[in-house]
Amino acid sequence: MIHELLHRRLHQRILFRSGQFLFRTAFRLVWRLRVRGLENVPMEGGLIVASNHVSYADPPLVGCMIRRMIYFFAKQELFEVPVFGWLIRQVNAFPVNRMEHDISAFKNAQRLLQAGGGLIMFPEGHRQKTGKLGRAKPGIGMLAKKSGVQVLPVYVHNTGRLTTFQPVWLCFGTPITVREDEEYQDFSNRVLDEIRKLKETYIGPGN
Repeated sequence: MIHELLHRRLHQRILFRSGQFLFRTAFRLVWRLRVRGLENVPMEGGLIVASNHVSYADPPLVGCMIRRMIYFFAKQELFEVPVFGWLIRQVNAFPVNRMEHDISAFKNAQRLLQAGGGLIMFPEGHRQKTGKLGRAKPGIGMLAKKSGVQVLPVYVHNTGRLTTFQPVWLCFGTPITVREDEEYQDFSNRVLDEIRKLKETYIGPGN
């Protein structure tokens, strides 16, 4: 499976790049996308892109601005939807039930990262519909430590208000790595703290 993900066929690469272009254009024109820190994104090597999670728009938003092939988890149920399931598989999604409990998905992600791939993950584990940051789960810390890759903190803002056409923000921090003596949960907490700092820096603590 990992070999198939990393060695995409031509039509899959075209679909992925076309999707990036379309989402990038839509976010810029319709939602006046404001991007900060894009120069912090490593262009090579295994990388976990760790973002807060507000809406279903977050994966395409984060993925469309990263100028490298990027992969992401999607709920198993989505792959069972006719046409849509086929489409998301073509654009670098792979199925997961629950990250902490789906051993197969965890191992696939680990192999992907160790092979130099980039993976979007959400430390909170699920959407925070209020827009406020939730609690970090240990899964991202576990995967980062076992795969030995950098984690790039990302803050997204206003993706839960797309129908009001508020400006959307996408803020990239600097990559961090797990310390040798650091527990999974402690590192996950540190990742979320970095995301919180991005929010306070670019948006303000009260927003």
